[in-house]
Amino acid sequence: MNCTRCVILVVFLLGLSAEFGWCETHIAMPVAGQGNSLTDATFSLASASQGEKVAAQMNKELNKESTVAVPLIEKLSNAVSNEYIIGAEDVLDITVWRNPDLSKQLQVRPDGRISMPIIRDIVAVGKTPTQLADEMTVKLKEYVQNPVVAISLNQVNSSNIFLLGEVANPGKYPLKSKTTLLQGITIAGGFKETAARNQIVIFRFIETAPGMKRFTASYDDIVLRSGISDNFELKPGDTLVVPSESMVVFPGR
Repeated sequence: MNCTRCVILVVFLLGLSAEFGWCETHIAMPVAGQGNSLTDATFSLASASQGEKVAAQMNKELNKESTVAVPLIEKLSNAVSNEYIIGAEDVLDITVWRNPDLSKQLQVRPDGRISMPIIRDIVAVGKTPTQLADEMTVKLKEYVQNPVVAISLNQVNSSNIFLLGEVANPGKYPLKSKTTLLQGITIAGGFKETAARNQIVIFRFIETAPGMKRFTASYDDIVLRSGISDNFELKPGDTLVVPSESMVVFPGR
């Protein structure tokens, strides 16, 4: 009798499970076409969470690129101005409107000239792009009707500074914007441990007095003793030499 009651109780409980969805099988299998099942909701939440993570990562990367790109764009925009003076080895893009045969990309020769069709050699060094374009326009009027010449700077190769001695990366560097003495040393990677940073020597070519002029500067004076005037602007052709401490000779030694 007791066994019969147990069997009836088990059958009754199984019926309740099937009716109210307590079966494990029913929970695991979503109903086809039902968009609000537990499985669908879990998937939607997971997808939303993953999407937020992807969006956050993309924003992070974009912000990183923007942070790097802005200073780079500012630096390039300051590279040359309308008053830039063309120098030897600079590369110029010369466009003559409606005359593709006269439009050229030319490098200024060491003698300061460029060679153009029809007008042949013309001096470029010492002129701004606008001045050179105006001069070429006048010369082309003898051969071309209403010529319009535009000149842009493709590469700046004439303005360089040279850093030697006890800096991390000695060598030749382009001078594309206003650069101070300390900025020049930074471009070369900074001082080595053996550098005599208070005995910096600068050699500069002076046009008014033919020959090289020698300057000296001290890092400690500039940074610690308000020697702001010693942190002067570098000029094209300047050579900076940072000697090693072993090379410096002190009086009485």
